[in-house]
Amino acid sequence: MNALMKWIEKYLLPVAGRIGSQKHLVALRDAFIGVLPATMAGSIAVLLNAFVRDFPTEMGLTGFVSAMQPIIAINGLVWQATLAILAVIFSFSLGYQLAKIYDVDPLSGGVVSLAAFFVGLPATATASVTLTEALPQNIISAITEAGGTITEVAEGAKISLGAWGFFDFGTYMGGRGLFAAIIFGFISTIIFSKLMLRKITIKLPDSVPPAVSKAFAAIIPGLVGIYAVAILCYIVEKITGKFFVDLISELIQAPLLKLSQGYGAVLIIVLLVHILWFFGLHGTNILGPVLQSVYGTTMNANMLAFESGEALPYKWTSGSFDAFSWLGGAGVTLALVIGLLFVSKREDHKAVGKLGIGPAIFNINEPVMFGLPIVLNPIFFIPYILAPIVSTTIAYVATVVGFMNPTRVNVLWIMPPILSGFLATGLDWRAIIVGIVCLAASFGIYLPFVMAANRMEEKND
Repeated sequence: MNALMKWIEKYLLPVAGRIGSQKHLVALRDAFIGVLPATMAGSIAVLLNAFVRDFPTEMGLTGFVSAMQPIIAINGLVWQATLAILAVIFSFSLGYQLAKIYDVDPLSGGVVSLAAFFVGLPATATASVTLTEALPQNIISAITEAGGTITEVAEGAKISLGAWGFFDFGTYMGGRGLFAAIIFGFISTIIFSKLMLRKITIKLPDSVPPAVSKAFAAIIPGLVGIYAVAILCYIVEKITGKFFVDLISELIQAPLLKLSQGYGAVLIIVLLVHILWFFGLHGTNILGPVLQSVYGTTMNANMLAFESGEALPYKWTSGSFDAFSWLGGAGVTLALVIGLLFVSKREDHKAVGKLGIGPAIFNINEPVMFGLPIVLNPIFFIPYILAPIVSTTIAYVATVVGFMNPTRVNVLWIMPPILSGFLATGLDWRAIIVGIVCLAASFGIYLPFVMAANRMEEKND
């Protein structure tokens, strides 16, 4: 055990410390935090529609659903302005945070990043309609001359028409566009910030109001940053014949998201988070960029599919970690707190249990982490690592085999355990069973170590 801890301290912790303090990753993490008001508003809208539309529909309460149509429509408008355009909102947040860490005007940075995101989006939409019978030749000629495409199908004819000036919400502006927003935002805002720092700006007299001076100072750096993305997108399209944003999705986003669904990838994330926490480092914050950019994307994709009535594309999301991997906080410490209250004979441990039970119900475990402590405590190293692995495995298997719905609603991380899983899975009652089993299994893992701590006190006495 000591050899393992020394190895982790020597090789893993320095790397984790550098990652946790790397300013670009910090900006990325803070950018995801910055869009929280929008994501939570959209998540609440999806959750409310689950209560008033989806769940009643499954029960055959069509009259109730009809009566709830105004509420359903309002929730749809909220979703449309939040989760449906999450990549748009995030692009501004990322530019703001990047400019902030470079100590330049953050508002201008957000504007530059937002503009760069739209630079990379295809602005042509294609609509198709299938007719039940063939068209006369003169109609076919008129449509094709106008730029439309007609193909013969079994039902008759399929007409495809394209128009400039329309952005594809479902493909680019929601969670699927996050990777493009990250890449375009980094390129444009870093260029903007570097030029701002080098004073390659338009300088106005001191008598000019500060707001005007800031706006003019950002013109040249912003122009260069936006043009850099535009030129890059143009070159990529000419060379490959595809839009850069589509290549990002095909070559980067899709493989990463596919890889994220494997049990090994999920297990590595859980293991790293808790090893870092054990040594006093905020594992969920350090790995926040990975958790949000990869698993947050799968969460948004599931919410989009759920709201649209489509099949959920992903089995494991960021909401899965929150609902099942860290019940009561990282390490499933709610199970440990219960053990301290009912099994521990040590007065100091019981006191920590009484102090920590309230926060643990809302997934806040700092009183236990640093009060027991768990940090650098060799007695609790094994259960602290093993409990979340077992809990995650139970939930992962239950999801993959179809016993429980995948998470499809983004729930606040402070939502109490078990209830969190029920809400996150779209009111799937089986998630309650899985949550209870995860908590019980974790309690069983912690129990021998709590009892061992009792014996240690007896020997010390």
